[in-house]
Amino acid sequence: MSGIVIAAYGDVGYRCTQWLLDAGEAVRLVYTHPDDPKETRWFGSVAELAQQRGIPVLLVESLDEPAEAERVRVLSPEFLFSFYFRRMIPATVVSIPTRGALNVHGSLLPAFRGRSPVNWAILKGATETGASLHYMTDKPDAGDLVDQERVPIGPDDDALTVARRVGDAAVTVLSRSWPKLKAGTAPRTPLDLSKGSYFGGRKPEDGAIDWFRPAKEVHDLVRAVAPPWPGAFTDVFGPKVTVLKTRLAGYGGHDTFPGKVEPTEGSVIVYAGDDRPVEILSAQPEGQPPMDAVQFRIWLLRRG
Repeated sequence: MSGIVIAAYGDVGYRCTQWLLDAGEAVRLVYTHPDDPKETRWFGSVAELAQQRGIPVLLVESLDEPAEAERVRVLSPEFLFSFYFRRMIPATVVSIPTRGALNVHGSLLPAFRGRSPVNWAILKGATETGASLHYMTDKPDAGDLVDQERVPIGPDDDALTVARRVGDAAVTVLSRSWPKLKAGTAPRTPLDLSKGSYFGGRKPEDGAIDWFRPAKEVHDLVRAVAPPWPGAFTDVFGPKVTVLKTRLAGYGGHDTFPGKVEPTEGSVIVYAGDDRPVEILSAQPEGQPPMDAVQFRIWLLRRG
């Protein structure tokens, strides 16, 4: 046999799988993850897409079981693609495709290798990111680069905005590279990992705001984990409040200290460690619906 085996999840997984199917390519099998009920799925379902197109689909956590290597071996695919699959594909599977096993990663490799690349890029104040298509090896996001596409990160862009751009970039990279991969003319450029960076996964508790950090770092954290991610949170208002959207609000103040809360005419500001105020544009106190700046100010003043 021949054709393609895909392991995919998320927006990039859905859109890249959809592109190959729309192009009429022979997809023999799709692996994807079961949805986590604790997460908000804002993207299309890879499982539903495969089922609608009549493609065999398996819901798995990983491809580590020997039975999966044997399953892929029987299919003898030419290509294996990993599109935002959350677990590394084991070498026993990567070695099977006759023409290559490739991964799409949501950054400009070798920068932001590892987990949650869009979130980390925003958190670290990056002004651009993108999507990279590369060959898989036994190290995460480390194989030879085929192509990449850049996208901007604006100073107030949140993770969802950037993730959608990365999805666009992923489809661009795949569609641009696929004819070359089939023809055997796609470039392979080794990555210099010494010039890159690697980050691990993030947990909801990592969203705790440290008001001793500079205001821009607080703003970047809020952007990086804004919904549909779990959100940045703080207790400086009393009960736990998830801060949904912020704005950097000038410099200076009188008798300021990190975490000082100050209602203004139409909103609320909190001072960070560099004495710069962060304006709260949207927030959600625990047990309450999301509030805009004015509603949140009223809620805070009513609490006394």
